[in-house]
Amino acid sequence: MTGAGGGPAERVRPVSARHFVRLKLRVMGNNFRGQGWRIAMFVGGVFAGLWFAATGFFLLAAPGLADEPTYALMAAAFGGGLLVLGWLLLPLVFFGVDETLDPARFALLPLSRRTLVTGLFAAALVSVPAVAALIATGGLVLTSGLLGGAVAALVAAVGVVAGLLLCVAASRAMTSAFATMLRSRRVRDLAAVLLAVLAALLGPLQIVVLAAVQQADWDRLTGVARVVGWTPFGAPWTVGIDVAEGRAWAVPVKLLITALTIGALLWWWSRSLESAMVGAAGGGRIRARGGEVKAGDGAAGAVSGAVGQLFPKAVGWARRDRFGALVARECRYWWRDARRRANLITIAVVGIFVPVMVNFGGASFSTGEGMEFATPDSSPVLVSISMVFVGLLASVTLANQFGFDGSAYAANVVAGIPGRLELRARMAAFSVYVLPMLAVVAVALGVLLGRPAWLGVMAGSLLASYGAGLAISAFVSVLGAYSLPETSNPFAMNSGAGVAKSFLTLLSMLGTAVASVPMVVAAALLGDAWLWLAPPLGLAYGLGAALLGAYLAGDVLDRRAPELLTAVTPRR
Repeated sequence: MTGAGGGPAERVRPVSARHFVRLKLRVMGNNFRGQGWRIAMFVGGVFAGLWFAATGFFLLAAPGLADEPTYALMAAAFGGGLLVLGWLLLPLVFFGVDETLDPARFALLPLSRRTLVTGLFAAALVSVPAVAALIATGGLVLTSGLLGGAVAALVAAVGVVAGLLLCVAASRAMTSAFATMLRSRRVRDLAAVLLAVLAALLGPLQIVVLAAVQQADWDRLTGVARVVGWTPFGAPWTVGIDVAEGRAWAVPVKLLITALTIGALLWWWSRSLESAMVGAAGGGRIRARGGEVKAGDGAAGAVSGAVGQLFPKAVGWARRDRFGALVARECRYWWRDARRRANLITIAVVGIFVPVMVNFGGASFSTGEGMEFATPDSSPVLVSISMVFVGLLASVTLANQFGFDGSAYAANVVAGIPGRLELRARMAAFSVYVLPMLAVVAVALGVLLGRPAWLGVMAGSLLASYGAGLAISAFVSVLGAYSLPETSNPFAMNSGAGVAKSFLTLLSMLGTAVASVPMVVAAALLGDAWLWLAPPLGLAYGLGAALLGAYLAGDVLDRRAPELLTAVTPRR
């Protein structure tokens, strides 16, 4: 075959996984170019990852250094199982998942599903969390080598690599599946209920675990570890220990379990990934709201009816001016944007999980040496602390509120919307969804505790911490905004942005916690009087803090609007 010039045509090389890895490294380098803060965040994330990796390495290597085969099995099974569980859940509720290579950008390329999945899977392995997990689980290789020799260490190394592949496959499959599901508003509410129920079960599960530890002995825990070792959560991590204990026959079976699980997860990911690339079919019918405009109403009536249709029912109270328009727009975005819905689901999960874990964790157990440990029973102070934590976690969702808009924020800049008005409208729209959830949390906890008199303390602490968190998040969102990837995956993060999200969230949480300390101190010192004073004072404290934060941060926003637009605009 000849080319246009008569010479042999250049042979087209097939696309392989290494092309995706090289492309990811190239994109990462371009994202860091001229962005000093991103480089600093990435370096900070590398050091944090190395610290966690070193800690995990020594914890998993300790049984081998101490020559304790029993503890080695439990460390491998339970530690590895927790690692897989962390890769499954943490991207959904906190860190997000690195999606430097957006799958949607490959939709028009002639790539097979297998090529795309294997390439993106290989690129996902090139990340700080993956390297940190590999280093940490290397402690199992050392333990297996010390207990069973070189063969056990080699088998453990194979198991560690297989376990890392399992973690990455589970993380990507879970986030991609939830991203596809959350695009459909019909199943959005069902997803929120299911996640909330699962989160609520963690509190009772904690009590069950503590009670089991109270009655359990090491032999029973060893039996549980052996059972976990035959599940996908513990199978890859325990193969080296099996060789050290003379059960080499179990190695191929456990590796087969791991391989089948990885294959099933990749298949699941490929199905949801293809749906994310194509996009959700939107065959919904459009229904006009606001009633028909009669002929006698004239142009003014037509305009009023059209404007009324833009306001959701939840904000029918809003004025038909710039403030009301901004509130209506933000309410629609929070209801329809999959990325924002994911954050609302996280608030619902945390709002149920934290109070249950803190206030129903009262259990005690003793060791064989006669030492007794106990978790504190519920009290107004403890309830107040848990409510402060729920309020601050709800408010930190706005720590990067302009990042949700991306380049669309340019419309607000061009329109010259005052910063104070912008921030107040965003706070009001977000509160339309969050305040009812916080009210449900307070009432449900009061009923479950059998302490309806504590509802005032709960409401006051929630309102105060939530309002203070809105003020802190307003400053953080203006000064520390970062761009989010343009993708259909609501859990996706650009390389380095996951570390930025973690630092900004931590900063907002610390600031809000400090600002909410007076509520906890008052609950500890004022006694029964605080049961009646907490609701009005908490409302005044939270509302005043939010308005003051919008007032002060609004001036900063007016000065930094162009820089903010540059920061939240995704770089291609």
